[in-house]
Amino acid sequence: MIVDAHQHFWNVETGWYTWLTPDLGPLHRTYAPEDLQPELAATGIEATVLVQAADCYEDTDAMLAQAEAHDFIAAVVGWVPLERPEEAAAAIDRYGRHPKFAGVRHLIHDEPDPDWVVRDRVLESLGLLAEAGLTLDVPSLLPRHLDHVVTLAERHPNLKIVIDHLSKPRIKDHEWEPWAAQLTRAAACPNVYAKVSGLVTEADHQEWTVEDLRPYVEHAVEAFGPERLMYGSDWPVALLAADYRTVWEVATALLGGTDRDQVFGGTAGYFYGFAGV
Repeated sequence: MIVDAHQHFWNVETGWYTWLTPDLGPLHRTYAPEDLQPELAATGIEATVLVQAADCYEDTDAMLAQAEAHDFIAAVVGWVPLERPEEAAAAIDRYGRHPKFAGVRHLIHDEPDPDWVVRDRVLESLGLLAEAGLTLDVPSLLPRHLDHVVTLAERHPNLKIVIDHLSKPRIKDHEWEPWAAQLTRAAACPNVYAKVSGLVTEADHQEWTVEDLRPYVEHAVEAFGPERLMYGSDWPVALLAADYRTVWEVATALLGGTDRDQVFGGTAGYFYGFAGV
C-alpha cells in the first residue's frame, strides 16, 4: 500500500483556520476529499493520513467525519488541549475510541512562546498520549523546536514522535546548520521519526529544482533510515510551489535509492497503527 502520510482538508467558511488569509492565494479556498481523490487515482496512492490544520475540536470532529465517509483516509491526526491536562485526558479518552484517531498535533509554530511544547502541563498531557498509545506530530519550525523534540523524546520514551516536513529546512537560502546537526541529534532518539514532506514550499516557489532538495532528503535518509521516514505530500499547502503529481514524482526520484516500501507506506502504517501496510 502506498501512503501519503501528511495531507489536509479545510473549509474556509467555518472560520476555524485563522492563519488561512487571502494573501495565501490558491490555499484560500475550501479543500475537501473530492478534490484529492483524482490526484490519488492519478498517482496510485491508496491511503492518506489526514492532519489537523486548526487547534480546535471542530476541525478534529470534521476530519473524523470525513474519515468515516472515505476509506482512503487511513488515520487522523487531530487536536486536544495539551495545555489543559484534565481536559486533554477527557478528549483523549473520547477520541481514542475512534478507530481512525491515531495521534495529536498542536500548531506550536504559531505559539508566541517558542518553549510552549515543553511547558510542564503540556509535558503532562504528552504522558497521557503515550499511555493511550497515540502519537505526536511536531510542526517544528525554529531551531529551538528541534531541540525540544529531543527533550520530549527523552521525557516520554514510549511516545512515538514525528517531525513534520523535516523541520522546514531553509532550502531557499541554502542554509545547512544548525538544522543538519539538530536533525541528527533528534534522530538519535529511537522514538523519533520524520516526514519527507513540505519541502517544495521551503524552496524558491517559482524556481526550485530537485537538486535544491536533494541534500536535505539525503541527510534525513542517513539520519533516520527508511524505517523512521515517511512520505507526505503536504497537500494542499504544497500547491504554493507544485501540484500533487509533481510533489509525488520529486519524492520518488529523491527516495528511489532507499527502501521505497518503508518510506512510501510501511513506516506510516507502523507509526500510526493502521492495517494494510
